[in-house]
Amino acid sequence: MDIKPVKDYFYWLYYQYLLITCSYVLEPWEQSMFHTVTVTVFAMVVYTAYVFIPIHVRLAFEFFSQIFGGH
Repeated sequence: MDIKPVKDYFYWLYYQYLLITCSYVLEPWEQSMFHTVTVTVFAMVVYTAYVFIPIHVRLAFEFFSQIFGGH
C-alpha cells in the first residue's frame, strides 16, 4: 500500500483549511490558539450530536408511532 498519496491528500486538506480560514496569515502562537478553539468547538458539536440526536430520534419515533396508530 502506497502511503504517499494519502499523505499528500491530508496535506492538501490541511492547506485548504488554512486558506479557507485565512489562518495562514496569523503568527504561530495565534495559529495555535485558533486551532485549539476550532478543535474544541468541533469536538463539542460532535459530542452533542452523539448524545442528543439518538434521544430526539427515539422521541420522534414514539411521537409519530402514536399519531399513525403504532403499537
